[in-house]
Amino acid sequence: MAFLFCAVFILLLSFLKSKYKTSLKSRFFLYKNLHQEKADVHFHACSYGEVRSIKTLVLKFDSRITTITQTGFECAKEFCKKVNYLAFENFLPFWFKPCKVLVIFEAEYWLMLVFMAHIYKAKIILLNARISDKSYRAYQRFSFFYKKIFYYIDEVFAQSDLDKARLESLGAKNVKIFKNIKANLEIKNNKIYAKPKEKLIIFASTHKDEEGLLLDHFKLEENEKLIIAPRHPERFKEVENLLLNKGLEFEKFSSLKDENKKFSKKILLLDTLGELVNFYAISDVVVLGGSFIEGIGGHNPIEVAYFDNVLISGKFIHNQKALFEEVENVYFCENLKDLNDKIHYLNLKAKISKKENLDLIIQTIQKGIDARKSL
Repeated sequence: MAFLFCAVFILLLSFLKSKYKTSLKSRFFLYKNLHQEKADVHFHACSYGEVRSIKTLVLKFDSRITTITQTGFECAKEFCKKVNYLAFENFLPFWFKPCKVLVIFEAEYWLMLVFMAHIYKAKIILLNARISDKSYRAYQRFSFFYKKIFYYIDEVFAQSDLDKARLESLGAKNVKIFKNIKANLEIKNNKIYAKPKEKLIIFASTHKDEEGLLLDHFKLEENEKLIIAPRHPERFKEVENLLLNKGLEFEKFSSLKDENKKFSKKILLLDTLGELVNFYAISDVVVLGGSFIEGIGGHNPIEVAYFDNVLISGKFIHNQKALFEEVENVYFCENLKDLNDKIHYLNLKAKISKKENLDLIIQTIQKGIDARKSL
């Protein structure tokens, strides 16, 4: 009865929430997700940013990808033919196909996934592992569960010495330090837009309540234009209504007719996924969201720095500390009262520190494949 109730709830949620439209039905009811193809290496990553980070590794091997979110799935389909939503754990014993190596990205701890890979004698690697202060307290309370998971994981690449110590306290073995591989992200804009004559400012990857906070503490000057890019597509309409309620004139990217995407209004609502990087390439200042309210933990600053922007972030970056350490000249806004001046007067461009070579990870995966050629 409980399972039936949960099934009905999940099905309703998949219809009511656009971001779950496909993912929940695919994971919990195997909708268009009955078959998984065999591959040497199975990569599992949660969502869009994580999937993008493993692209270089995926292309090196006969690979397949599983993911959790719709944005992650769509991103994976751009460069890999074998892509699935990860089936709910109850289905994994029947659904999961053999592989030689399972690579799990960051904190995707699914016991049945690692157990099935172990049953098929795959080498299991945890990549880009990290544990935040908040998560560590929760992990300690359920350490018996995580020790079961780490029992099956053969090698771990942790982001820092602190992460290594925390992982080992939970039972992880063969833990190596390897800088956050999101810093190795392959970055390029897929379209070239003309740079406006005005100073271009972007509020990037913003979350609920952040747009209002930022707009309340910022005054757009005559020689400036602003792009607002919400992190999640299901919030585009919400942000549109916010701008209308504030009486601000704006255009929507999806409504622009000009192929060069020039916008005449002072504000552009970027209501299309995959375009933010193209505007990073021509912007001057980026205010990176997910960091001005508690509970998100910040977003990846690497793309912003790659395109020589002034980078301003809030103080809540606990989930991205390692990545921010890879970027020089980041301006942190501790007090929103300072935001307006920071946007208008700061001019030192963010710069990426030296990237770490992925060869060690590639070799580790290849050794796993070579040791299991008979499988």
